[in-house]
Amino acid sequence: MTTLEQVHSNSAPAAIGAYSQAIKAGSMVFLSGQIPLDPKSMEIVSDDVAAQTHQVFKNLIAVAEAAGGSLSNAAKLTIYLTDLGDFAVVNEIMAGYFSEPYPARATIQVSALPKGSRVEIDAILAL
Repeated sequence: MTTLEQVHSNSAPAAIGAYSQAIKAGSMVFLSGQIPLDPKSMEIVSDDVAAQTHQVFKNLIAVAEAAGGSLSNAAKLTIYLTDLGDFAVVNEIMAGYFSEPYPARATIQVSALPKGSRVEIDAILAL
């Protein structure tokens, strides 16, 4: 049986509910969705979707590193947007954080996200 190991980084926002920042199961790491919270203030960094997206990736990087990996280990991302009209901006920013082969990805429009965020992203890493 695979042991589940909690992953935590002080460089990413603390969990604001009954969940872990990530769970490591063998060589797989399941990162919880990150919203654009500043880890120190626990406030949304900006109303601008580009600034929010950069903060989300910074948070994901911090948790991935705490798990012993990086975004280059990302096998799958799910992007949640409150407006699919923001997709082009988010896609362009994402391209700056990854190189080929890009992770598999799904992008979904949702009616709302925690704390009024415009974007949330979760990831699965293969270490």
